[in-house]
Amino acid sequence: MMGMRGLWKLTWIEIKIFLREPLGAFGTIGFPVLVFLVWGRMASPKTVTTPVASAFMRVGLPVLASLLIAVSSVLSLVTIISIYREGGILKRLRATPLRPQTILTAHVIVKLMLTAATLALLVIAGKRYYPVGVQVPFFAFTVALLISTCSILSIGFVIASIVPTARFAQPIGAIILYPMIALSGLFVPLESLPPALHAVARVLPLTYAVSLLEGIWSGDAWLAHAGDVAALVVVFLVCTGLSTKVFRWE
Repeated sequence: MMGMRGLWKLTWIEIKIFLREPLGAFGTIGFPVLVFLVWGRMASPKTVTTPVASAFMRVGLPVLASLLIAVSSVLSLVTIISIYREGGILKRLRATPLRPQTILTAHVIVKLMLTAATLALLVIAGKRYYPVGVQVPFFAFTVALLISTCSILSIGFVIASIVPTARFAQPIGAIILYPMIALSGLFVPLESLPPALHAVARVLPLTYAVSLLEGIWSGDAWLAHAGDVAALVVVFLVCTGLSTKVFRWE
């Protein structure tokens, strides 16, 4: 009971700290919604004239915005953990009665809550400015996004474990994560990639996140994407295990 009380208290503190930084809050919450709105407003019968473009606007754009939500959360996590380590905050937190798992879990919960909140804003904005015109299982899609975010967050913990200083945390995270989006199959079908890039794409977690999100958004059954979920779970377990070995508190 004490552990749960401490977890929720720390989670609430982290939320308040996060919201005190306007730029960080915009980058995590506002930027994905802004991308969705700008691209959506650019879409018109004159500009979306091919089946491929139409399919991207109907499915690819919401998935891209959702990926940006997850990646922004990870970059925020990497930056905060690095700042806390450099400022000695992690060391002081570890000296409290809170267990290390509780401290790190609070950060994960905050990012998942922000992910869900940003997705809700995305849906509201989309209904107002960019009607997709399809019936989307939003609850199932939210679950798929949270699964994807958990998997990507585990990569963020590995990055946060080894990044040298807070100054380089976000650039290093961006260099690692954004190319994954380019190779995820969202813009170019995996079958069209050269063999070497195709092999690389097959081991990247965002490839499976895109497949899962696109499928659930389009109304596929969960069973059809069991392999994607399994791959994301494996990434989560491997990266979590690795980060517990290399994570530095000071």
